[in-house]
Amino acid sequence: MLLSFISGIFKSKMNITDLAIEAKAGNEEVMRDLLFSSKPFMKKTASFICKRPIDEHDEEFSVTLLGFHEAVMDFNPKEHASFQTFAHLIIKRRLIDYIRKESRRKEQLLSIDSKDDDSSEQHFLFNESSIQTYQEKERSDSRKEEIKSYSDLLRQYNLSFEDLTKSSPKHADARKTAFHIAQIIAGNEELYDHLVKNKKLPLKEIESLVEVSRKTLDRQRKYIIAVVLLLNSDLNYLKDYVKGEII
Repeated sequence: MLLSFISGIFKSKMNITDLAIEAKAGNEEVMRDLLFSSKPFMKKTASFICKRPIDEHDEEFSVTLLGFHEAVMDFNPKEHASFQTFAHLIIKRRLIDYIRKESRRKEQLLSIDSKDDDSSEQHFLFNESSIQTYQEKERSDSRKEEIKSYSDLLRQYNLSFEDLTKSSPKHADARKTAFHIAQIIAGNEELYDHLVKNKKLPLKEIESLVEVSRKTLDRQRKYIIAVVLLLNSDLNYLKDYVKGEII
């Protein structure tokens, strides 16, 4: 079963999608084989997101494995382009949540360790109101910094916020389609590398993956590029603004 399974994966991308559907339906043997054979994909995805090598001994790999299993159970072929693209997005979401939680936990431990005899005095200096004010200022500064970083990133592709305003699809269905295409590109290493290297979309390859005309792709080109760059960035505040349109 396992050998035929591995062979099937390399023959066609559709096979892994079909197997994910079968695993979701309750075939435990297919689920086990799917998890085992997809380890290289999971490690590569986790390493790409974490920006460092990830192996099976890392906690991040455990999070990735759970994210992959979640993707199998939540995958719907009528809503998502391909299983691997969907799995990449779910794994990315789970790893970012994990990294954020770990960061907060370490900050809390550091705060506890740094307490001394003056802690009671500090309580009065840093009351609840002042802490909230400080945190809001930090968030505001972070948002401003992200906007500047995003603007600088767009400039590398000869894009501006004014361009995005003009090229943004006016209808909800068109925007959803553009986001769908951007998700595919962001989750496909070859397509994304082509964009980064050439500063333009690989329209021919994209056209073969989606049921959208070349004319539509060209019309939404600037908008799609901007969304891809945002999806594969660390600009988390800006991502929150478009969270409702991303899976």
